[in-house]
Amino acid sequence: MPEDRPYTRSHPFLTFEVPFGEGDPMIWMLLGEAQSKCDHIARTPLLPGVRQEMEKLYLAKGVNATTAIEGNTLSEEEVRKRLDGELPLPRSREYLGQEVDNIHRAVGRIPELLAAQGHTDVTPQIICEYNRLVLEGLNDVANDIVPGEIRKHGVEVGGYVGPPHEDCHFLVERLCEWLRSPGGWPQGLDGISEALLKAVFAHLYLAWIHPFGDGNGRTARLIEVHILAGAGVPRPVAHLLSNHYNQTRSMYYQQLERAQRTGRSGPLEFLRYALQGMVDGMKDQLEWVRGQVNALTWMQFVYAAFHDKPGTVENRRREVALALMGRGAVAAKDIRTLTPEVAQKYGDRGDRAVVRDLKILEDEELVVRTEDGKWRGNLDLLERLLPARAVR
Repeated sequence: MPEDRPYTRSHPFLTFEVPFGEGDPMIWMLLGEAQSKCDHIARTPLLPGVRQEMEKLYLAKGVNATTAIEGNTLSEEEVRKRLDGELPLPRSREYLGQEVDNIHRAVGRIPELLAAQGHTDVTPQIICEYNRLVLEGLNDVANDIVPGEIRKHGVEVGGYVGPPHEDCHFLVERLCEWLRSPGGWPQGLDGISEALLKAVFAHLYLAWIHPFGDGNGRTARLIEVHILAGAGVPRPVAHLLSNHYNQTRSMYYQQLERAQRTGRSGPLEFLRYALQGMVDGMKDQLEWVRGQVNALTWMQFVYAAFHDKPGTVENRRREVALALMGRGAVAAKDIRTLTPEVAQKYGDRGDRAVVRDLKILEDEELVVRTEDGKWRGNLDLLERLLPARAVR
């Protein structure tokens, strides 16, 4: 029985119970907001190239985050290059690239592992497999550590002493049982909301159990992504928790520590911290997505404005209006260099042609002049396309 095991005396907070009824109401508001924003992101169609860019962008952020938390010093830009196979490193730093490669490979295995299981439950075998992938090929792993095998010795990290090694198998199995037990979770939740709860608490408990000799944090964060991906969370969204933990690294460690010493409410405080980061991350993603949708709408708007105006000059003005989308304010002298298409259409024409085009586009409300004499696309036109609502 669990009561007879050593961990119940050394780590009494490993109860596999969360008093959801005692949680701050803000937790449920954040959970609902996360669910809603996830649906918005999942249901917004993007052009194939834009969708691929979004996935690459947030994959790089997620891989960078989960390795940086553990001390990897590669920047997000360097990680992006490494994922694209464009970052050779000197031998003295190659281990940093190997850590990134391992997380990239593990994330890529998630669909395969989910398909091979035939279900989305987390199992001890899955947890061990992610740890094996995390540590594969790293030469700095201690001799008594076998990647993917539960430890047979004690561990201490940053002053935290893990549970007795003889309890680790039991605790990992108990965690997996809890995650698939319908009675341990609030009833009536949407699948993604339930997955968010399970992902956060799986992460928390794996950090506490510390079942492996190394790579526990990276394994815990991969399990989060595994659970969210299995519930249908879009891939860019599934990486947001890791990114949040990295952006608030000192708070992350504080929350992990507080959660095990503040009684029954501790895990709920960690949950609120994680959900707030998730929601904030999705707000940023939605702004990015909205920018892409606005670009498409602006393109359609400009093409509609010129659909009955054929001719070389009109085509040139149309290209200027399109190029000003998302550029901010641009001086008239720099207009011809906005894009290769604009430069080609102006050819050897002087600045007077540029100024004349801008004034005509201004008359047609496609561009506006700023107070400092520069020019920008009149994106305020897009506001007219939004549903009417009362102004507060």
